Amino acid sequence: MSTCPACHATGIPEESRFCPRCGAPLSAAPATASAAGQLAGVPYSVVGYEMQAAVFQLAAGQGVLAEPGSLLYMHGDVQMQTNTGGGMFAGFKRALAGASFFLSGFTSTSGGGEVCFAAPYPGTIHPLPVGTKEWLCQRHSFLCCSPGVEVSVAFTRRLGYGMFAGEGFILQKLTGNGAALVHAGGHFIRKTLAPGEQIRIDTGTVVAFDAGMSYDIEFVKGFKNVLFGGEGLFFIVLTGPGDVILQTLSFDRLVSRIAAQAGASGGGGGAAMGMGALGGILGGVLGGQGGGAQGGW
Repeated sequence: MSTCPACHATGIPEESRFCPRCGAPLSAAPATASAAGQLAGVPYSVVGYEMQAAVFQLAAGQGVLAEPGSLLYMHGDVQMQTNTGGGMFAGFKRALAGASFFLSGFTSTSGGGEVCFAAPYPGTIHPLPVGTKEWLCQRHSFLCCSPGVEVSVAFTRRLGYGMFAGEGFILQKLTGNGAALVHAGGHFIRKTLAPGEQIRIDTGTVVAFDAGMSYDIEFVKGFKNVLFGGEGLFFIVLTGPGDVILQTLSFDRLVSRIAAQAGASGGGGGAAMGMGALGGILGGVLGGQGGGAQGGW
């Protein structure tokens, strides 16, 4: 147990970062959390709490691929090389999915290199093994991967899913042999489904799922549920066997809540905000930018 240096409250658990009485930061609390792992033999550590980053230690000849714009820093012997990650066609497919046409490669010739990638918004970073599994992911969840992983696109197999699940008709697909790091808003929840087992999920919360799983959309049942339930019109339905990765914070939902509050407090700007929301819904149906009841999944 520790004591707060500000209000001198006692009996505070050692792992606490802030005083439960006055909210002051506790000097004894660590500045960052850290989780270690390997990405196809390249050691990394995930640091931070709500705004995480992945730090890689590159030995001689080792490298990692990352989404452009995710680099935080390079240190030591690190060379950056931007390429299409599999040819022009692979780049076009990623651009079609709403991701970058290029991938940024970071390698070390003599060793001793360090490279760090940061998440774009509050959330957590987690590994996905690729090879034993192939994954379908929401757009913009990919952060980085080992060189043996291919980041491409997959078209949804169901018309209704493409129109109403929130991501349009295109998903990111991770194949090949290696591992990847993906980012999600808030924290991860992992569910493993048995054969034939189903899970109904709010649009905006799916990060990734096994590529072999069956997926569809389902209308919310009940007139009062639709009008007053606050959960939109549709659920995503995934059927096992396979693993499903969920996020506790939908970035699109967070943005929509902020926009709604700004419109409510902005007086005359409410009508313009409403037109912007309508345009976002139509854009999501056609191109997958928030066509779900509460944003992208």
